Amino acid sequence: MTTPGDEDLEQDALAAETETSPGGNDQDELAAEWEAMVGGEEEGGGVASGDTGRESTRVLNQDEIDSLLGGDTKNGDGTAKTGMQAVLSSALVSYERLPMLEVVFDRLVRLMSTSLRNFTSDNVEVSLDNITSIRFGDYLNSIPVPPMLSVFRAEEWDNFGLIMVDSPLVYSIVDVLLGGRHGSAAERNEGRPYTTIERSLVERMIHVMLVDLGAAFEPLSPVTFRFDRLETNPRFATISRPSNAAIVARLRIDMEDRGGRLELLLPYATLEPVRELLLQMFMGEKFGRDSIWETHLAEELWMTEVDLEAVIDTQIMKLADVFDLKVGSQIMLSTSTEDAIELHCGEVPMYTGRMGRKGQNIAIRIEDRIDRLPKV
Repeated sequence: MTTPGDEDLEQDALAAETETSPGGNDQDELAAEWEAMVGGEEEGGGVASGDTGRESTRVLNQDEIDSLLGGDTKNGDGTAKTGMQAVLSSALVSYERLPMLEVVFDRLVRLMSTSLRNFTSDNVEVSLDNITSIRFGDYLNSIPVPPMLSVFRAEEWDNFGLIMVDSPLVYSIVDVLLGGRHGSAAERNEGRPYTTIERSLVERMIHVMLVDLGAAFEPLSPVTFRFDRLETNPRFATISRPSNAAIVARLRIDMEDRGGRLELLLPYATLEPVRELLLQMFMGEKFGRDSIWETHLAEELWMTEVDLEAVIDTQIMKLADVFDLKVGSQIMLSTSTEDAIELHCGEVPMYTGRMGRKGQNIAIRIEDRIDRLPKV
């Protein structure tokens, strides 16, 4: 048993031992050692140390901040986003995939390669970089300046689309069509607006592309794409609300030592009339139809076994009366032996007939077919 006086003596002795102990400075030395180690690892990386040497604050440099926020990514070139920007944009446009649309664009690439070779009388190679989903407003903000924007209309779908031709491709097309020599890059002047001749030559190329685009959709759904106008200001090429989603196909056109990029934008609202067709999987050149499989399926359907039920009478009863039924209960039917009996296949009434007997079995003689179509 200890008294209050003994507790005071013990506390005083413990305090004196702590002050005189050689290990009392171990914590200070350990903290200084850790500070030196951290400072050595982060030297030149943005470390700010306190005057006392006991506190170390880690300061991010600009590259690390850009990497965290995703500021070092390029939104318009299809590269993957990193950092906070990737987190924020992960649910930006999470729309359904359209497998048939990839087939349409592959077909467009083949058609354009042939058409542009005939159009330019040069060796032209067209390739598909990627197909992405993006909000229309974000796409307009990512267009490089100065662009050449072509607005076109899908007649049968009653909506619009957009084609963006970047300046290197504009100057390359002009150079090729006006007899530019091979081996010399097309002359560019990024600061000036496009001339009437340049706009006219690009418009001719757009007409060729729209014909190929209609031919690419032909096996899926016949559609006619009509050229509407050319714009150089993205604000004047607004064909949809900024928040609406769109499909962007990025094409690369190479003409030996010249070329550029072309982007085709189709809002989801434009593709809505053929959305069901675009959802099907590609099964041959007929876009999802296989005649052999269809014939086989039709033949097997005719061999399917189904149940045909003869319904003598139907009654509506209370649930309490149904639960009161037991062995020996009698249900009075309102059908006589001369009344017609319906034959049902599942829930569908098919025929009417008369009940009789054939040999030792009860039989139904079909007399009429029930018309399932509503009478006008």
